[in-house]
Amino acid sequence: MLKNFGEALRSAFRKIANAPFIDRDLIKEVVRDIQRALIAGDVNVKLVLEMSKRIEKRALEEKPLPGMSNREHVLKILHEELASILGQGRELPLKKQRIMMVGLYGQGKTTTCGKLARFFQKKGMKVALIAADVHRPAAYEQLKQIAEKINVPVYGGNDKAEKVVKEGLDKFAKYDVVIIDTAGRHALEDDLIKEMKKIAKIAHPDEKILVIDASIGQQAGKQARAFNDAIGITGVILTKMDGTAKGGGALSAVAETGAPILYIGTGEHIDDLEKFDAIRFLSRLLGMGDLQTLIEKAEEAAKGKEKKIEETAKKMLSGKFTLLDMYEQMELLSGMGPFQKIADLLPLGGKLKDEDVYETQKKLKKFRIIMDSMTKKELENPNIIKSSHIKRIARGAGVETRDVKELLRHYNMSKKLMKSFSNKKMQKKLMKQFGLKM
Repeated sequence: MLKNFGEALRSAFRKIANAPFIDRDLIKEVVRDIQRALIAGDVNVKLVLEMSKRIEKRALEEKPLPGMSNREHVLKILHEELASILGQGRELPLKKQRIMMVGLYGQGKTTTCGKLARFFQKKGMKVALIAADVHRPAAYEQLKQIAEKINVPVYGGNDKAEKVVKEGLDKFAKYDVVIIDTAGRHALEDDLIKEMKKIAKIAHPDEKILVIDASIGQQAGKQARAFNDAIGITGVILTKMDGTAKGGGALSAVAETGAPILYIGTGEHIDDLEKFDAIRFLSRLLGMGDLQTLIEKAEEAAKGKEKKIEETAKKMLSGKFTLLDMYEQMELLSGMGPFQKIADLLPLGGKLKDEDVYETQKKLKKFRIIMDSMTKKELENPNIIKSSHIKRIARGAGVETRDVKELLRHYNMSKKLMKSFSNKKMQKKLMKQFGLKM
């Protein structure tokens, strides 16, 4: 898994960070550790050796920038060189466009079509899908089922791919983004190339995106080259990045071809598609978190609720919030995705044990169920909740009375903590940090 890959890299970085002094022997030792981690992560050996030489040369010969310690300088070099082998990402523009998706069988292409449609939909764009895979049984039905979940229209059902594409484009002419799901094969055969070229000639796509399963590791580079030679791809999406130890190998192999990596699939959920950025990706692997992605997820979850969230934040910072306000904050958090994925975006979040994350998520879920069993009056004024209320709430939620008492303790502790920020100077400073007005 990528977690093991990340832990091996973190261990190498810690050696530099914790060393009393930096010398040639330590640099050589750290370079060897990084080599082992990258090769175990299926990164091409030749690429690893070339990068190792650059790290060693730069660390021993380059002078630190003014104000930067030797330790910080070496850590900066390690970070830059690792990011360089993962390649540069590119995000698709938010404009009216046609997108043609290509790839081999079993790479997650059809699912990714749905994820990409959802991505554009969340940005406020009108999206439609065309099912041009007429060879695989049930391909149209699969795309239809995915599309129904996100309320996006699909055109398909004909036995001629070119006809489906032509009619689909006419039908969806007024849509912002039209995504075309094409057929795959077990290998890049002549008939597949011919069909892709015919579809491209009819559709004139703005983007030709190759979908590759990250678990194939270094083979991803060969696929990217072959498809690029055949139809000239404009970008790559790597799927199943969450469940493979070969993700680093796939990323670096694609980067070597010069094809920009657009997005990575990080799970099975329709929202599990993230734009790829080497620096952000590496920061998460090293346990430094990815606060920018966390902010973007929060903004997506908060869309249309900004005013309410600002009001709640002001109440919380003044220590005057209710259980209803706390419930709304939990709702926002749940809208950002699985708790483990949120934890991974926080600095040192990668160090949290899976069981701890699971227990926290379970507790938050239980708290919300308990609050669902409370009256509006109780949520707005928790001080009125007495012993008889607690018994009734516990029965309604199907929990023990101790669980209700734990929620009230958690609420009172949070309120007490917020009250410690209640002096005007502190409030003003925090509100300025969060971009809120007094």
